[in-house]
Order: sequence, then C-alpha cells, then structure tokens
Amino acid sequence: MIAAGKKIGRYEIRSQLGAGGMGEVYLARDTQLDRQVAVKVLNVTDATGEAADRLLAEARILARLEHPGIVPVHDAGALPDGRIYYAMKLIQGTRLDRFSETKPPLPELLRTFCRVCEPVAFAHSQGVFHRDLKPANIMVGKFGEVLVLDWGLALGWTQGRTAGTPEFMAPEQARGDSVNARSDVYALGKTLAFLLPGGRPKPLVSIIRKATSPDAEMRYTGALELADDVARFLDGVPVLAHKETVWERAQRFASRNKVWIALILTYVVVRAVLFFWLGR
Repeated sequence: MIAAGKKIGRYEIRSQLGAGGMGEVYLARDTQLDRQVAVKVLNVTDATGEAADRLLAEARILARLEHPGIVPVHDAGALPDGRIYYAMKLIQGTRLDRFSETKPPLPELLRTFCRVCEPVAFAHSQGVFHRDLKPANIMVGKFGEVLVLDWGLALGWTQGRTAGTPEFMAPEQARGDSVNARSDVYALGKTLAFLLPGGRPKPLVSIIRKATSPDAEMRYTGALELADDVARFLDGVPVLAHKETVWERAQRFASRNKVWIALILTYVVVRAVLFFWLGR
C-alpha cells in the first residue's frame, strides 16, 4: 500500500479507493493540472513482467475506447521499482448492485440498463469483449451517467483458462472457449436478471431467457439488439423475444391508450345517463 502524501510521477496520493487481484486504486491529485484523479498501481510480484504488460495493455485498451460510458485514461508510467501505473478520470457514483437496492422505479432501472449496453456495444465494434460484466463492475453517476468499469479481462490473456465471475459467465467462456459479443450479451442478460429479482413481466422474462440461452446462436447478436428489445418494452410495443397472447396484447393496448379509453368510457357513460334521464 502506498502511503498518503507519496508521489507517483506527478500524482500525489491522497488515499486508497480499492484493491483487486492485480492492482490498487488510489485517490490522487494531479499536481500539474490541480485536479483529482484515480491512479491504478500494479500490486503483485512480477518476476516475468507479464502482470506489468497486462496492466499497461489494460490502460491502452481504455485509452482506445473513447466513449462516455468508459472511464478515460489520462496517463501511464512506471514507479522507480518498475511497477506500472496509469491515471484515469475519478468516477464518483454508486455501483449498479447498490443502486438497485434503492428500489428505483422499473422504467428508471431499465433505462439505466440500456445505457450499460451502449459502451459495451461500442467496445464490441472495436473488437473488444469485456468478459466480466456484472453489476459490481458498473457505476451509476450522480447525474444518471453510466460507466462500465474493470476491463482487465478484455485483453484475451485468459484464452484456454476460465476467468470471470461464474454467476455471470457464458457457458463457452466457462469452458475456456473463445468468446465474442454474444458472450457479453449473456452476462448482460444475467445482469438484467439480477436487477429484476422477482415479479418480472413476461416480456422481460423472455428477454432474459433469450439473452442467457446456453446456445450462443440463440442469444441476441449484440448488446444494442438486447437494449433495443428492452426499449420496446419501455415504449409499450411488442418485444422480439416474446410471443404475446391475445390477453397480453389487449393489456398492452389498454396500458398505452389509457387516456383515450377513459374518454370513450366517459362519453359512453354520459350518453347512457342522458338517455336514461331524457327517456323518463
């Protein structure tokens, strides 16, 4: 652990924010630009240099993925003892799993989920797959912004080995097979299921079932296709993953046309009352 007051390059350490399997993250002050940043420092024994290469590659991936939903990297370097570090934007907010514990309204929760899909889809367009998507790796900011964190497994260094979080891991990834966009879709589907623990409307159940199909070919082709189906549910139109019954179609129609139905019923009631009154 690096003590408060120590300097890493131009960054003055203030406090530790967290620690993972490969690195420690610190709150620091950029002494050159006078701003707060987060600094990730390698914290493992690295006789072969593989860990340093991985951390530097992670920084390069983040620097390449310029998207509002992915934390930007400002700088990278090495300590006198050879440990690699990189500085990035300081993110303030709430982890998605903790955000869901506040019981936000279903539409807000689903809109937040759709925003999670956007940076994932952008990464896929750049040939980068996250491999460890889960609520704990997603941050919801103070103003509703959503950021996908922890891209360490996106490097592909784990080929042939199981790496990730079992609860959210696609079957092919658990087997150590190659992964693609559909593997991240599986993790997104599991994330959506986590956010909706009970009482799920049938269309959302169908969306989750499609996203988390054991057969990768049966899943959505990508994160945006998944988000689009969730957006259809929010808009009150049929979702692609769910075949509606006549009763469900009627319920959806009634839900989307409450005002008109109320006006028509009011008109019918008034006409009936007038007919009854004038016919006396």
